Amino acid sequence: MIEYRLERDSMGELKVPVTACYGAQTQRAVENFPISGLTMPVAFINTVALIKKTAAGVNKQLELLPVDIADAIIAAAEQVIAGQHPQQFPVDVFQTGSGTSTNMNVNEVLAYLASSSLGKPVSANDHVNMGQSSNDVIPTAIHVSAALECHNSLLPKLNHLAATIEDKALSLANFTKTGRTHLMDAMPVRFDQELGAWALQIRNGIARLQASLPRVYKLAQGGTAVGTGVNADPRFAVCFSETLSAATGLPFKPNDSLFESLSCQDAIVELSGQLKVIAVSLMKIANDLRWMNSGPLAGLAEIELPSLQPGSSIMPGKVNPVIPEATAMVAAQVIGNDTTITLAGQSGSFQLNVMLPVLAYNILQSIELLANVSVLLADKAIAGFQVQQASIDQALAKNPILVTALNPIIGYAKAAEIAKAAYKQKRPIIDVAAEMTELSHDELRKLLDPVQLTQGGIQA
Repeated sequence: MIEYRLERDSMGELKVPVTACYGAQTQRAVENFPISGLTMPVAFINTVALIKKTAAGVNKQLELLPVDIADAIIAAAEQVIAGQHPQQFPVDVFQTGSGTSTNMNVNEVLAYLASSSLGKPVSANDHVNMGQSSNDVIPTAIHVSAALECHNSLLPKLNHLAATIEDKALSLANFTKTGRTHLMDAMPVRFDQELGAWALQIRNGIARLQASLPRVYKLAQGGTAVGTGVNADPRFAVCFSETLSAATGLPFKPNDSLFESLSCQDAIVELSGQLKVIAVSLMKIANDLRWMNSGPLAGLAEIELPSLQPGSSIMPGKVNPVIPEATAMVAAQVIGNDTTITLAGQSGSFQLNVMLPVLAYNILQSIELLANVSVLLADKAIAGFQVQQASIDQALAKNPILVTALNPIIGYAKAAEIAKAAYKQKRPIIDVAAEMTELSHDELRKLLDPVQLTQGGIQA
């Protein structure tokens, strides 16, 4: 049987499990929101704890908080940041729209831990939450956690993916294949040209992400309840951002308007939009890989992806493109998350946005999913795939579209006639062109050389 103790808040007494480090407000949230079983991401809880640690240090520096209490709060926050007490944050994502329940959950846990170590009461509201409100803590936590996860995880992993693609492209510069438009045969391209496009998609995604982060660095902290900074020292906002910047290495600063920080989440909507672009890029790359790998007998069979696991519970020997498929699912999830974030972002009414927890959950999930799958796509698909040269050479030799190179010499209409004949007869274009023009085999071999055609220009 679960044992309980009595805790009290402004609404009265409430039973709380004796093993809980939290108090009555958290317990009320647990009972009020049994909705999804989803709790706030670890990165978010750790960031709220980092905010409390920073705030306690600033309030100590401003001589507003007794040194011993401030130090006890800081030590308690460091325990949470280090991964201790994970079970103490049970509040559902779908809760009060300001995230007050999560803010108070962290306040109560830190107060409990600080009181236990100090041997005297530390208040969740008066001490841990000093100079703060849920209305500026939660928006600040969204910005800070998103910025940290982008810098520490997503950006390095996207750079790894881009570099892996670039290395692979360089190694395949001598392989020429049939290009495709509308999924139909087109003029030839080299593998390095095709993969170079992928790499630039990722590099552009990195640039877009970096361009959006300056707005994310601007924080709500110091705005307290409605943006006026009531009950916070006038020096608090600047001191807080400076202290947080020194601790994280990121250029955080108070927003030019703290009212904007509380009332909207435009910077996170913008960031999510850039994550959606990256997801779209990954979906395109994943689908190209799936098509190129299709077969091995009845598909394109241009490449062979690394074999990672059996592909069927009934068909022996079948191997599927599991990493590109996982990548496509991640992309779909991130695109869906962006819709949720967009709707949450427009839910600012007057001085407060009231969909902050679900916005926080989705932006952090998108960042985490994109980061993790980028490494898998790089290391378990792109780095190790092999080109099936016999297959690509065979397709190139029979590709009537190569006749496009003869347009400047024999004209479009004659070239189309040759292409149709080659299709119908299922013969190499060079043989049909030799019969239907006055060009010699040697001339045609030069004009229709797939490698030369990848260089562009006019053949002569």
